[in-house]
Amino acid sequence: MSLQLIEPTVRLHAEWLESHAEWGPGLHEDGFGISESDELESPSGFAAWIARLHALPNATLRWILEDNRIQGGIALRHHLHEQNGHIGYGIRPSARGHGLATWALGEILNHASTLGLPRVMLVCLADNLASTKTIEHHGGVLTDVLHNGDRSIHRYWIDLADRGHSDD
Repeated sequence: MSLQLIEPTVRLHAEWLESHAEWGPGLHEDGFGISESDELESPSGFAAWIARLHALPNATLRWILEDNRIQGGIALRHHLHEQNGHIGYGIRPSARGHGLATWALGEILNHASTLGLPRVMLVCLADNLASTKTIEHHGGVLTDVLHNGDRSIHRYWIDLADRGHSDD
């Protein structure tokens, strides 16, 4: 198994479309930075989206690549977003349960530490046990629960102060 975090690239348009098709319609691919106005099917629309991602200020977006397959995405906002936290990620349905999110989160936490962030916030739906387990594996501490209609959202903080001494 060959895992990498890579910058979004037009070179992997076909591979990205394959991953996107597996998720199904909608904007639920956390970590990819898709907005409603993005047109992703055509080469020109895809290239425009990639250019927009590269131009985002104060953000690091990466694709999770395994053996040349895009298995997910992860985004680090360098400044706190109160609703979405610092980090968002998503793994395509067929790749879940294999430790990819845990690996990718560890990598992006190391990057956040090199940027000088003392701690980061992550959020997940209360019933997303896989994400809860991933966050807690990296030292996430549940600090509060937000209620948004019929959804409960857990907010976690991860302290990065000792990240350089971690064995993740």
